[in-house]
Amino acid sequence: MRHSPVTSRAGLLVADEAWIATALLHREHPERQGFSVQEIVERARAENIVEPLRPGVKTHVQFHCVAGREPEPAQLRMLTEPVEGMRRLYREGDPTHPKRDGKIVPEANAIPERYRYLLDWYRNEYAVPPRDTWLRGVFEMIGAGKEVFQGVHPDEYVQQLREGWD
Repeated sequence: MRHSPVTSRAGLLVADEAWIATALLHREHPERQGFSVQEIVERARAENIVEPLRPGVKTHVQFHCVAGREPEPAQLRMLTEPVEGMRRLYREGDPTHPKRDGKIVPEANAIPERYRYLLDWYRNEYAVPPRDTWLRGVFEMIGAGKEVFQGVHPDEYVQQLREGWD
């Protein structure tokens, strides 16, 4: 069962507010690998997107948005926990609980316009897939050399290879 997202009078999801605060911290401190739950909550409070700060922001940063945790009930994958007690924005490939398949970033039209640049930053700078993955070469080999064996039956090919064996 999907849970009902928590929104404000203005319609901003609590999860989206948590994501915005975390993204702002990443932009302000690119050298950091993560932030405490309290730092993210305080950044959301300072940003004052929804006044007063909703208590659900902390709960979302602690549990509902964290990809590696069992969903209770939210299935969001907006944050990850690189080390216990710390959070950072989720990237494809981060550990994810098998029951989580929810959204990773807010919908552009669901957040205030002044924060939409964060979505471009996330996709183009923060969460760019690595160019060299350790299995990329293996996957690129799929189908390599198929023209050599085109029209050759596998059993006949093996028989040809075995000719002359003693």
